[in-house]
Amino acid sequence: MSKHHLGEFEEIVMLTVAILHDEAYGIAIIDEMERRLDRKVSIGALQTVLRRLEKKGHLSSRFGEATHKRGGKRKRYFTLTTYGRKILETTKEQRLGLWNAIPDLDFKNGYAQ
Repeated sequence: MSKHHLGEFEEIVMLTVAILHDEAYGIAIIDEMERRLDRKVSIGALQTVLRRLEKKGHLSSRFGEATHKRGGKRKRYFTLTTYGRKILETTKEQRLGLWNAIPDLDFKNGYAQ
């Protein structure tokens, strides 16, 4: 499993990149994560994880066009690689396997039925 292990934040970033598809760049990723998860995300933490995931081969990136609005800077767009999609699918299967192994629990009341 360690070969395919994703940390929680790495998994969330990859899922968000998948959700945004062709529009996955730094600020859009942060906005989507904060909106969906109601948690703050720093640009520095995100950039670190994006670089790490790209280095691992889970993500690839490309530059968009330079714009005047961004002072001539180009956005860097991220997409899942085939390997990244496989890792997400493996992670999903592992998590579902764990969830499915839990005996019938009443999570609202905190006890087994």
